[in-house]
Amino acid sequence: MRILIIEDEAKTASFLSKGLKENGFLVDTVDNGIDGLSALEQNNYDLAILDIMLPLLDGWSVLAVIRNKDIQTRILLLTAMDSVEDRVKGLELGADDYLVKPFAFSELLARIRTLLRRGTATEIQTIQCADLKIDAIKHRVTRKGVRIDLTPKEFQLLLLMARSPGEVFSRTVIAEKVWDMNFDSDTNVVDVAIRRLRTKVDDPFENKLIQTIRGVGYAFEQK
Repeated sequence: MRILIIEDEAKTASFLSKGLKENGFLVDTVDNGIDGLSALEQNNYDLAILDIMLPLLDGWSVLAVIRNKDIQTRILLLTAMDSVEDRVKGLELGADDYLVKPFAFSELLARIRTLLRRGTATEIQTIQCADLKIDAIKHRVTRKGVRIDLTPKEFQLLLLMARSPGEVFSRTVIAEKVWDMNFDSDTNVVDVAIRRLRTKVDDPFENKLIQTIRGVGYAFEQK
């Protein structure tokens, strides 16, 4: 497995590189966003560890560009930025996981292995509920024929619920299924993500499809 480290702190980059190589990974390291973006565009990496506060081009921009170009390399954001808003932003831009500095290398290694075990195949199907249509192959969502632009994680969240209409998903299950992460119970990352999804999928329309089940979680169904 080949991993790219995009990190401008030399000590952190060296620590990561040494630890990953000792665990059998092939590792490349760059220290700025421009070189990181170029490496991701020109090489096939299984996973990239991406800092946010980078010189020349920040991690947000690197992530946004590669996802817009449909580069599907697994991205683990590794950063000192630990607010809920930062986590939501990273995950919605298409990051696969988010780990805050300082971190334990054992946890980082466990998360990397989990990400690399995840399947990449998308189920071939079109889902329709009321006037909303989801093309799971083209990642296209329309409602009443109007195109709805979603971030990668918003699409994954919507697809999770739409594939099981009426099923109630707890916040824990949503976090595990969509982000492969276990959030602390006092964070509201899932609630923020649901709220942003609703502004696009439900708010402009009379018929609401994303339902809140008080004390339990969320469900996708026509009322």
